[in-house]
Amino acid sequence: MKIEYCLALLVLAVLVWLGWFNVPFWHVGAVFRGKMTSNMVHSQVSGFVLAGGKSVRMGQDKAALELNGRTLLEHALAAVRGVCRDVAVLGRYDRYGALAPTYEDIFPGCGPLGGIHAALSNSQTEFNLIIAVDTPFLASGFLAYLAERAVASGAVVTTPEIDDYTQPLCTVYSLDFLPIAEKAIKAGNYKITPLFPRNQTLVIKEQELRGFAFAADMFENLNTPEDMDRARRRFSRVDA
Repeated sequence: MKIEYCLALLVLAVLVWLGWFNVPFWHVGAVFRGKMTSNMVHSQVSGFVLAGGKSVRMGQDKAALELNGRTLLEHALAAVRGVCRDVAVLGRYDRYGALAPTYEDIFPGCGPLGGIHAALSNSQTEFNLIIAVDTPFLASGFLAYLAERAVASGAVVTTPEIDDYTQPLCTVYSLDFLPIAEKAIKAGNYKITPLFPRNQTLVIKEQELRGFAFAADMFENLNTPEDMDRARRRFSRVDA
């Protein structure tokens, strides 16, 4: 093990001990390395990829667009499969059913909240990681960290916050969020973040993410052809 790694790990451990980062002390080494281990794949956490959007600005189904040799849906499924044993797609079965178990909205036309409701309605686990199909730069290491924090805290919602905005489509929801979502849908309220229960939501601040070398730009989502072009250039730089 390199001396630089040991020193950096020691500094992070001390910062956690001093309370600078509100994380379980024993997570420090695994998170800092950014490597998956078998005990980080949670039988307690199901994974879902939200692929049912209209893709209006993109002009075609985003899930089927190719980036670096794989579709966006394949990128998202790979990221979630690095963390969760049970993984499914939220969207139309006739489009995505060949790739993974697929659940359609119980309440169609309600936006992403309808997908979250469908996920929780079909889940067999207490905690459920839900990501959007159009965020191909999310790292499995970060998603594992998010899942660890959710399970350890027992929060109804565990969500990252970037630039003072929470990320409801990269969040772990417990089954306790299901009645909240269903009540809101029936009332015609489809915005997700206002539904987060104030005292039962764990918000992972950007400072905490930076402390473990998780880059904020991994949350970049792709909505337009220009976004796709930029993402392809970004992948080409990584591969160079």
